[in-house]
Amino acid sequence: MARESAETFPAEASTRGLVEIFTGDGKGKTSAALGMALRALGHGLQIHIIFFMKGDFPYGEQKILSELSNVTFERFGFQDFVDPANVKPEEKEEARKALEAARKAVLSLKYDVVILDEVNVAAAWKLIDLADVIKLINDKPEKVELVLTGRYADSKLIELADLVTEMVKVKHPFDKGILSRKGMDY
Repeated sequence: MARESAETFPAEASTRGLVEIFTGDGKGKTSAALGMALRALGHGLQIHIIFFMKGDFPYGEQKILSELSNVTFERFGFQDFVDPANVKPEEKEEARKALEAARKAVLSLKYDVVILDEVNVAAAWKLIDLADVIKLINDKPEKVELVLTGRYADSKLIELADLVTEMVKVKHPFDKGILSRKGMDY
């Protein structure tokens, strides 16, 4: 199969930042966003990642990201999982701070790609207001690529996005009682 020529892709299209969403019940939403970050880093782009609801837990990706140049991240939340039926005020405050940090990063024009990891869940569980996420998307500078991850992406976010990928769970080890594995799942 022949590769498409550079003429197929207009230069102005390649510099426009899109809004991308990775959602669904399947595994791989954060992994897809981090794969995009890795690809962008390979081209010298500046990346910033906001981790919603992923505070003090020792995620492997955060360890390696801290060693790379051209990528920065901030994490918000606590080590314990959020109970959507009993959201605590301090969890809402952490999510509010995360969204504020996201807004600052997106509007700063310092980053080519900004990833909001688990923002869809934070909005669905009412830790943050969906209207504030929509406002951020609408205020996004043209050249910034904005990536939103997490289950439960709201239909309003899906409508605003340029690309939406839904990860569908066909089979998962958790269904057989196999718990998350260090290095593979976190």
